[in-house]
Amino acid sequence: MPLIIVRNDITKMNVDAIVNAANSSLLGGGGVDGAIHRAAGPGLLEECRTLGGCRTGEAKLTRGYDLPAKYVIHTVGPIWRGGGFGEEEKLISCYKNSLAIAKEKGCETVAFPLISAGVYGYPKAEALRIAEETAAKFLEENDITVYLVIFDKASFDIGLGRFSEICEYIDDRYADERAESSISQRRRYEADYAAQAQCDAVNAARPAAMPVPKPEKKRKKSIFSRKEKAEQLMAEPILMEEARDEAFGGAMPESMAGAEFPDIRKTLDDLLDESFTEMLLRKIDEKGMTDAECYKKANIDRKLFSKIRSDRLYKPSKPTVLAFAIALELSLAETRNMLMKAGFALSHASKADIIVEYFIERRNYNIFEINEALFAFDQALLGA
Repeated sequence: MPLIIVRNDITKMNVDAIVNAANSSLLGGGGVDGAIHRAAGPGLLEECRTLGGCRTGEAKLTRGYDLPAKYVIHTVGPIWRGGGFGEEEKLISCYKNSLAIAKEKGCETVAFPLISAGVYGYPKAEALRIAEETAAKFLEENDITVYLVIFDKASFDIGLGRFSEICEYIDDRYADERAESSISQRRRYEADYAAQAQCDAVNAARPAAMPVPKPEKKRKKSIFSRKEKAEQLMAEPILMEEARDEAFGGAMPESMAGAEFPDIRKTLDDLLDESFTEMLLRKIDEKGMTDAECYKKANIDRKLFSKIRSDRLYKPSKPTVLAFAIALELSLAETRNMLMKAGFALSHASKADIIVEYFIERRNYNIFEINEALFAFDQALLGA
């Protein structure tokens, strides 16, 4: 199950349990604590009076009363004193104990605020990192959807200075889609596709001579099918060399000199007919991953993955495709190839696409860091 960052009022979250960043008395206070008590009604305070308070890092359960949530899990976060007084361990304990209670009560969904990041003064960037890492570790072994609820942009304001390099990267590339002709776009995407097909063919390693196809005769129509265009591109020797270099990360090693390669045209036909689902499952096998390792790393719900696996022609959303590309640690060319299978393409008219491209180019495949950046720029998150 995924970890999802949302901008919302936690008292309005329709989940099984919400987590209250409480004080040690559990009798209400300011910020999130006060908002939850007001929304739940007097019954919550009466039950909290029976609990005898709560120590820092621990968690206790009550009913949700007038809240949409069935339960409220109260946890007391640490006050920031510079980081030398066990604050991180106590904050991790808040998340662990709250998640353990949610699991014990059979909750399928739980929503957290950013604990201790308000009046308790915990640095927001560190508080967010701890929330993400602790929840992600829990989700490796448990099926539950965890929401990290941010009330407004100001409360999440880690500062775009942290993303200044991404800002520059976006500024250098963000442009009107019309600035690039559709023909140029198609050639670029299909060149990437043909190059990746060559890489996959080399990896297949089925012995056969590798003929260079002859160019087809010029056609009257200016727009070809992907298969026709890819075959044309494969006929150009310079592209074949580029594809070879892409496959080997540079010039072909001397140890490969004289080696026989697969029948590229036959393999290309197979790859062009491959659906998104088939490509996804093939890539999972090639990476030596299990299905669970892949969909959890992609921040994808298990039920959604089951639907994809059972339907050869499943049509995923673009964020879902990109999430799998990140989980599989694909290159940009491979990512474009996978997107094409689902009918999408990376575009410099999309800030979200540019942000994902930024992380892939730097081989940073941490989906939570990527989603954090997407959230900061008001873009749709991956996975989930």
